[in-house]
Amino acid sequence: MTVQRQAGSEPGYSLEYAVTTSCDREPIQRPDAIQPHGLLLIADIASLTVLGGAGDIEGRLTPDWLGRNLASILDVPTGRFEDARHVSLSDLRISGLAGETFSVVCHAQDTHFLVELEPIESHNLLTWDIFGEIDRTADRFERCPDIASVCRHGATIFQRVTGFDRVLVYRFMEDGTGRVVGESRNDTFPSLMNHHFPASDIPTQARALYVRNRIRVIPDITYEAAPIRPSDAGLAGLNLSDVQLRSVSPIHLQYMANMGVRASASVSLVVDGVLWGLIACHNSSPKPLPEDIRAACRTLAGVMSRQLRNKEELVTYQERLRLRNAMESVTSHFDVRRPLENNLRSCINELQALFPCNGFAVISDETISATGVLPDTKSLHQLHDWLRAGNHGGIFSSALLGRDYPPAADWPERCAGLLAITLPLRTPICLLWSRVEIIQTIEWAGNPHKDDADSDGILRPRTSFRTWEQTIRGHSTRWTGEQKQAARRLRRVLIADDQTQQLRELNATLAATLEEREDLLRQKDFLIREVNHRVQNSLQMVASFLKLQARSASNDDTTTALKEAQHRIAAIGLVHRRLYRDEHVGVVDLGRYIEELMEELCTSLGEGWHDQMHLSLFPIMIAADRAINIGLILTELIINTSKYAYSGHAGPLYVGLAQAGTRLVLTVSDQGECTPQLKGTGFGTRMMNAVVSSLAGTLTYTTLNPGLEAVMTLPLDSLLPTETQPRPRDTSSQTPYPYP
Repeated sequence: MTVQRQAGSEPGYSLEYAVTTSCDREPIQRPDAIQPHGLLLIADIASLTVLGGAGDIEGRLTPDWLGRNLASILDVPTGRFEDARHVSLSDLRISGLAGETFSVVCHAQDTHFLVELEPIESHNLLTWDIFGEIDRTADRFERCPDIASVCRHGATIFQRVTGFDRVLVYRFMEDGTGRVVGESRNDTFPSLMNHHFPASDIPTQARALYVRNRIRVIPDITYEAAPIRPSDAGLAGLNLSDVQLRSVSPIHLQYMANMGVRASASVSLVVDGVLWGLIACHNSSPKPLPEDIRAACRTLAGVMSRQLRNKEELVTYQERLRLRNAMESVTSHFDVRRPLENNLRSCINELQALFPCNGFAVISDETISATGVLPDTKSLHQLHDWLRAGNHGGIFSSALLGRDYPPAADWPERCAGLLAITLPLRTPICLLWSRVEIIQTIEWAGNPHKDDADSDGILRPRTSFRTWEQTIRGHSTRWTGEQKQAARRLRRVLIADDQTQQLRELNATLAATLEEREDLLRQKDFLIREVNHRVQNSLQMVASFLKLQARSASNDDTTTALKEAQHRIAAIGLVHRRLYRDEHVGVVDLGRYIEELMEELCTSLGEGWHDQMHLSLFPIMIAADRAINIGLILTELIINTSKYAYSGHAGPLYVGLAQAGTRLVLTVSDQGECTPQLKGTGFGTRMMNAVVSSLAGTLTYTTLNPGLEAVMTLPLDSLLPTETQPRPRDTSSQTPYPYP
């Protein structure tokens, strides 16, 4: 039965109350009382008015303390309390009424100042004595080879500094239990070295207080608690977590009495903010621990905690380095040309040596490759199926497999601990490292499973701490955190290797496909070039026939028509010649093409045209068939200019090619007669209109004075090569071809 205590209802609550309260819910940080060897003053943080206190304040400090100003009682300036966050009164020494001298410690908590006054002895440790002890202790810890040595030396040093009969180094285990890992004692107490204590001996809230308040002293467990008073001051339930004089739980006092301890001190060992363990000091008679000794103990505990962390980090680093080197050694033997499963089975001995184990297996749906001590084949397949069905993130570890997988309870001598990696490959594979059962005998300080209850059924603190042995079965050696991390790292490496191998296979297939495609493209290019070559020869033959026919014709009109046809054939033939020479089949640089076309037209039109021709051309890559159409239009415009503007003679002629946004602009202008061209209805004019229309373009004429300007605009989308051909070069920053 659990009873909830109402705050302030019972100052210095009793053992009968405490034992009926759940240990993890007992409000040990709010006892409403202090140990009587010191005094406590509680003041309002704003006005510094003393609202309450605990201990014999009237007989030891001042008779009229309640309601007075805290600064006047302590005889310090009010300014010492201006910044509540940084109030320090540790330098003060207050004289008492009975010849005592008190040290002062102040805590700011919400709206209150909590001021502790504790009597100090006149003979303190000298500062250089403390520093000398710390220096010697740090040097000795440095020379300790491992954690066990640090704990043994730590117990010896703390016993020498404190003078207690027995000093234990108590370490918290992963399951919450505690174990004595270091001890120094005289003959007053029996040895508890290597004894285990149940987790319930130090409840959760007590562990939190050990982290917050690193040292706790009980000079005499038979004390009578001094309650906070007056009872009507509204101070019931005040949090005394930071107060060193805080009264201790009656359960703990009875626990100490049952151990034969009259005085105790506990010093926390905190590593990286986590409670690693305790320095537990026991004495058979009342024994105070002066302020200077406590300060030395806090400092020595800090030195010891840092050394514990260093030793643990060294062990961790060495283990990680070993595992990393072993893993790299295993994977370096893999043959990249073989499937991952084959590599795993061929390196089975190297994989087994990766983690200390008794057996290792590589399991797939059909095959098991195993070595060492393992369950039978049927059990391994069933275990494999269970691991694949579980949600373990690909990694499973257990030092008590029979608890997690009940069938394993039948064969602990073959597999009591397991570390498994599940690989989600095309053929799922599982790697198993197995450890056999290790039968252990654990020494407990008293039977941890026995309930000490009176006839009334009320649970009370344990009364016996005699060695009680327990035999543990079904457990294997624990898998360390470094081993689990290495398993996760190995799983990532193996999955990456498998993906790399699949990618390598895909790349090989792709390379073969690309090579086959390149062969086909080379054959296609050869055939196209051969066709273009033959077409070029045929066009040259046709042009030659037209030229011969024009020479032999007796009619001027016939001769003119044949020459114009010859020019048109030449424009088409020029495209084919460029296709035959260019690297990219089906794509023509329109600027270069027009430049060469103008060169041939100037030659065929007669002398003088080379000097009169002015070109401004931007390079634009277009499809070859579109270049033929543009070449025909340009040829027709040049022929018309020669025929109508200059009556067959050479004259100024300007040809421009540019890109304006998404359109191509071709300009032909002259300075001759223009009227006949505007009214043309012949074959050439009809052909130009038809070609421009097929290209979704426009052809406009503008009369100059003198001359005529023809402007053809075409949308680039209809001229660009298809996506299987190279994209046209960007012309925005290109320099136009120079005038010839």
